[in-house]
Amino acid sequence: MKLHVFHETQYRYDHDFKRSIQMLRMTPPKTERQTVLHWHLSLPNKATPWVDAFGNLCHCLVLEHAAQNIVLRAEGSVSLTDHKEGEPEGPVPAQVFLRSTPLTQSDAAIKEFIAPFQSTVKSRPYMGLHDVMLALLDRMPYVKGVTEVGDTAAQAFAKGQGVCQDHTHVFLSCVRHLGVPARYVSGYLYSADQGDVASHAWAEAWLGSRWVGFDVSNSNGADQGHIRLAHGLDYEDASPVRGVRIGGGMETMQTYAKVESGHPSQQ
Repeated sequence: MKLHVFHETQYRYDHDFKRSIQMLRMTPPKTERQTVLHWHLSLPNKATPWVDAFGNLCHCLVLEHAAQNIVLRAEGSVSLTDHKEGEPEGPVPAQVFLRSTPLTQSDAAIKEFIAPFQSTVKSRPYMGLHDVMLALLDRMPYVKGVTEVGDTAAQAFAKGQGVCQDHTHVFLSCVRHLGVPARYVSGYLYSADQGDVASHAWAEAWLGSRWVGFDVSNSNGADQGHIRLAHGLDYEDASPVRGVRIGGGMETMQTYAKVESGHPSQQ
């Protein structure tokens, strides 16, 4: 499957900022499942490429001129193969992903929710985690506008609704509590009946000797139109854009992503 991606993130400020530093994870890597045919970043200044501790392809964008907005664009094509065996371990040992973070810390309610699945996950890991995924979506339906980007797994779970970021954080909290390494993955999702999508997120659990994907929001594996950008312990490690600035006042962010099959249409 050949997919074309257009992704734009725009920041607007009340007045000119003095300096801005953006860490971008907007370039998909080559994996056993995906091949990058071409990819281009359109940025307001030259960015320095680097690879982070998790092996993600990153760029550091520094803006030292006064401006009132920042526009970041990524565009390219990726070919996906029908590869359902998961991803290899990579540069970071799987056991590192047992570590909890402030965004994925489990609380009493999450521990109570996951307790009935403990024996099944231990005896039949994949089926057990699949059951966890389905139960979590039933307990916490996909609803926009209920949670905030900074909500923790415990906060999102308490609200009982959320989006892909929340589902992934809660799933990571559950799986790690059961002693299974799990990591957060950011990227894009193609759906034949939904061309316009926001950046997507899903989880991968270490089962046997491979990273196996679980897309809680769509109650399926992460091998059906999923384009990976980055992974880490949580959203903060894998988010497409993170930054700091001096000045500018209040910030407004708008993001738009489109994933199309085959040849791209005019943007």
